[in-house]
Order: sequence, then structure tokens, then C-alpha cells
Amino acid sequence: MDLLNTLVDKGLRRELPTREEALAVLATSDDDLLDVVAAAGKVRRQWFGRRVKLNYLVNLKSGLCPEDCSYCSQRLGSKAGILKYTWLKPDEASKAAAAGVAGGAKRVCLVASGRGPTDRDVDRVSKTIEAIKEQNEGVEVCACLGLLSDGQADRLREAGADAYNHNLNTSEETYGAITTTHTYADRVETVQQAQAAGLSACSGLIAGMGESDKDLVDVVFALRDLDPDSVPVNFLIPFEGTPLAKEWNLTPQRCLRILAMVRFVCPDVEVRLAGGREVHLRSMQPLALHLVNSIFLGDYLTSEGQAGQADLDMIADAGFEVEGAGTTTLPRHRADALTGGGCGSQASAPEQAGGCGSHEASGGGGCGSHGGGGGCGPCGGLAAVAGGEESAPVTEPVGAPASPAGGPARTDLVAVRRRGAGTDLAPNA
Repeated sequence: MDLLNTLVDKGLRRELPTREEALAVLATSDDDLLDVVAAAGKVRRQWFGRRVKLNYLVNLKSGLCPEDCSYCSQRLGSKAGILKYTWLKPDEASKAAAAGVAGGAKRVCLVASGRGPTDRDVDRVSKTIEAIKEQNEGVEVCACLGLLSDGQADRLREAGADAYNHNLNTSEETYGAITTTHTYADRVETVQQAQAAGLSACSGLIAGMGESDKDLVDVVFALRDLDPDSVPVNFLIPFEGTPLAKEWNLTPQRCLRILAMVRFVCPDVEVRLAGGREVHLRSMQPLALHLVNSIFLGDYLTSEGQAGQADLDMIADAGFEVEGAGTTTLPRHRADALTGGGCGSQASAPEQAGGCGSHEASGGGGCGSHGGGGGCGPCGGLAAVAGGEESAPVTEPVGAPASPAGGPARTDLVAVRRRGAGTDLAPNA
């Protein structure tokens, strides 16, 4: 297929496809699906070999969010039966992080619900970062704390954070239909603040919210322009009790085409398969490893993931290997530039790229990872705690899983998180 040959050639040279080419990938037939995966797989292997980076989510503060993001189980007015608790203490978060590191994760992603952090919240998270790094040598830490105010990114960087995550989620044109309590521009500004502070920027999307192919292409091209080091791709989990509870419109084939399109547009960036992979890809998850070079291990923020050992077995069975702690995730031209190079549009010539970037890390800048929302695709962020005091996690009754339009509850597909940080039950890593 001429289209795929063109896209492979461009991906190997880190050249931007046209929007028409990106749309054509999404429009390919199921008959051509394996050809699409194979083509995007060539680009993935050029820059990342057969390595898979493992990331682990720690939900520092769950629920209780004042924002109205339609996709999120933690949103204002959500009736989803999720765990709700306020701030984990540093030692609790560090203990949770250690479980992921023991399972092979090289990056810990600290996420909390809310609009954005107060300065006191940044102090809390800074102490947590310090505790995690003290007890887990060499681990990377990414924060996902919502909209940042001036100076907060610098403080997180000084505390030892390697990266910051804030997703664009969907196209600018449709953003107002998904969220009204903040704007698309607010999200862009926060990612830029993180970059200016020297944090490795992570920003991605959520697919399956009823968007068009054009919306998907628009947000991925916007991400390329924004210049993140990693792009997490979430697939909507339609939690019952949220406005998007009946948006069951993804198939495994559709998910694979979306991942391939992202890889072609951002060939040398860490593309992470994030929330919803178990729900929507199901038995076709191993094929996605030919497109992405990063996944989350274990549970997400408010939904249970595949068992950690099952993830490790899947990676090995598909012929891939877990990326070691001493390996730099990004290709040399991106790692050397820290947050520079974006999706490859301004990078140096291919012969200077350093292949898949397996050289040892030279300090600073992280590896540009972190996932977006894991599970429910949250806006992230820390809200002020009522009364200003820390409190122990409190779990609430778990409600029914999400249900498709016109059908019974999909208990076989969606499991609300009952274990891990914030509970008395061990995580599954």
C-alpha cells in the first residue's frame, strides 16, 4: 500500500505526515489492519527497539474534584462508585510506589484529583517525591497535579520530579463540549510551564468520547506542535454515573488504528498505551505493543487493570522486553535535548539520532514518560483539603460498573478499583 510505504519512510526520517495521510490511517479497513500495524511497527522499532517501558500510577487523592470533565469518574457530581479519600501521606505513597517498582516499573506517576495545587499541596507532593526517591534508587517520578500556577513547576523540579503530565484529551474545537470549568488553553499553558521549568513534558489524549476522525487528528497534531516527550493514549472507560457512561463506540481494530496514527505522527516520542486498554483491546493487547513502547503496570486511578504478572507475561510472549532502569527511554537526539525535539519535527538528521536510544542516561530531564490518566482519563490536579489537615484514606462503597447503551452492566469489562493505594488491599503489581 503506497500510503503505508510513504508513512514508514517519513517515520524513519522523523517527518510529519499530512493531515490527509493521518486521516487515511484511521479510515483503513479491517482487511488492511495487520499491514497498518506492521508498518507502524517498523517506525516503533527504529526508535525504541523491542523495549517496553513500565509505569506505575499512585493515586494520591481520589474523587472530590470540583471540575466537570465529562469523561471522569472523579468529576463534580459523579455518581460512579469509586474510592474517595484525601491525601496519602508520603510514607503511604512511597510504599505504594515500591510495589510498582518491584514489578519492574521505572517511573512512578503521582496523580491527585482536583483543579490544581495550592502551594501547600505542592509542599505535600514535594515531600512525597523525596520519600519515593529516597527509598527507590533511580526511579523516575512524574507528577500529574492539574493546572499549575506560576513557580509551581520549578518547585516540583527542585523537589526531584522528572516529568509533569497534563493531557489535552481532545481537539480544541470540541473541548468545550467535554469540560466547561477550564479551557483547552489552560491545559496548553500548564504543559508549557512544565517545559519551561525543565520538566519532561507528557501530554496525551482520550479516544472514544464520540469524537470524529478529524478531532483525533487535530489533537495529535496539536500535541506534536506542543512538543511533549511522551504521549499517553487513553481509551475512554464509560463509568456509570458520568455523562459519557453510554459511549461504548470503540473496537479493538479502531484502537489499533488510532495508536498507529499516533505513532506515525510522533515517530520518536514515547507513546504510552494507557487507561482502557484491557477494556477495549482485550485479547488484541499484544498487537498494540508493536505500536507503543510504554504501558502502565497494574491498576489505574479508579479502575482495576490487568494483573501485573499478566502484563509481564504478555510482553515476554509477544517477543518484547521490559526496559531496564539503566536504559534511556528516548532516542539520543531527544534525550540529549531533554524536552526539545517534540515529536521529531525540529530534530537533527537521522544519522545523528543514535538509533533506539539504548545508551545510558546522562542525568537530568527524565525519560519523558508518564501517562495521562490511567483508567478514567482524569484532568489531574490537587484540590485544597477541607480544614487544611491531612487525613487517612477513607474508602466508600463500590458501585456498579459501566453499562453500554441499551444493555446490561458490563461487569465483564469494567472493574472499579478496590485495591492498591488508598485501600487495605495489596496492588496487583
